[in-house]
Amino acid sequence: MSRYDVVVVGAGVFGLATAYYIKKENPKSRIVVLDKFGGPGQGNSAKSAGAFRNIFASETNFLLADSTIDFFAHVQGKLGHDLGLSFHGYLWLLTETGYRNQKESFSLMERRGVSMRTFEKEDLHKRMPDLADFEKGDEEAELMGLEPVERGVQGLKCGSLDVDRLVRFYEAEFKKLGGEVHYNTLVKRLVLKPTRELGLPREPLVWQDAYVAGVETARGEEVYADKVVVAVGAWANTLLNPIGLDAFMRPKKRQIFILKDPKLRNLFRAKSFNKEGVVPFTILPKGGVFFKPEVYEEALWVGCADNIGRAFELEDDPQPELSYYTGNLYYELVRYFPCFKDVQPINMFAGQYALNSIDKIPYVFEEANMIYVGAGSGSGVMKCDALGRIAAALYSGEKEAILYGGQTFKVSNISVKERKIEKETFVI
Repeated sequence: MSRYDVVVVGAGVFGLATAYYIKKENPKSRIVVLDKFGGPGQGNSAKSAGAFRNIFASETNFLLADSTIDFFAHVQGKLGHDLGLSFHGYLWLLTETGYRNQKESFSLMERRGVSMRTFEKEDLHKRMPDLADFEKGDEEAELMGLEPVERGVQGLKCGSLDVDRLVRFYEAEFKKLGGEVHYNTLVKRLVLKPTRELGLPREPLVWQDAYVAGVETARGEEVYADKVVVAVGAWANTLLNPIGLDAFMRPKKRQIFILKDPKLRNLFRAKSFNKEGVVPFTILPKGGVFFKPEVYEEALWVGCADNIGRAFELEDDPQPELSYYTGNLYYELVRYFPCFKDVQPINMFAGQYALNSIDKIPYVFEEANMIYVGAGSGSGVMKCDALGRIAAALYSGEKEAILYGGQTFKVSNISVKERKIEKETFVI
């Protein structure tokens, strides 16, 4: 049996950011991070699209993401750690109906001070010559339920980064402070104990106060701590469900298809959107289909935030489905951008969202001596620094966390019992 001040389960972006900030604020505490994989961020952090944006309708999501993006820029620009940051922007391609439906959200964001710009149809086609227009009476478009793009809205403080470099930054900073990380260590269960042990069978009994006292690994080792942090993303239910706690999320597979072909060169090099001279992360008008420039590979990553028809299901090793690209996403891609015609993926991978389908905002709360950090809903990477600071403030008993840049955030706002947020309505 080992004993620590804090055990953090999960070495992804949430777990390592949380461990780092708890250790930073409590340098004498013994803190260990346990993870079943062989290195940092090898679960769903590694399978992320690695994109970030501060374009949210919810004030809460905006604050979490905006401060985290500022921290990314600080780490690369001031601290000298290359995170592979690229501020190429996000671009929403919108039909007339789509723009009308989101106009109020865009106005709200602009009043908040979010950097955005809108392109009318003619300007958009000049910047993206590969974007197709639909003629009146287009039977194929009507059959598919597709309408022509009439406007584009670009978020400027948006882009992508190398998630592996990010998790390794947090791991290195945590270790510099004396933190421990043990890989290839699967946590099998949370150990529940009564606050006053009586030596009775099956303790804790219903009339005893209970708390999470530690964890048991797959090797049968017990690691005890004054506080246990669970930050395992899509696997959270495997630890919380057995002790009757709710992770407020369900896992859902997401896939990325990597395309690199001379036909896509002009689209990739859409030079007039950003200083990088590449196309922004672009969201098509229907179905959640998107493509993202991978600047260092000079490739396009294609994915989709599919919901209806995609099961909630936990997979230890999710596999991509080529037919999902060739027999599904491909049709909308080619209809809006004919340059994708006959282009096949050169690689592909799949991961899982820890999807909070109610309000699309993460949870950080404490229950029975356990701190839970999760339900990132696919935008965890872009909020990880803020959530790590909030979890550390919760550990220290602080009512407010100080986000990067000095903005304060009330810890209980993203808890369960005192949750005070605005439902996110602007979702890819």
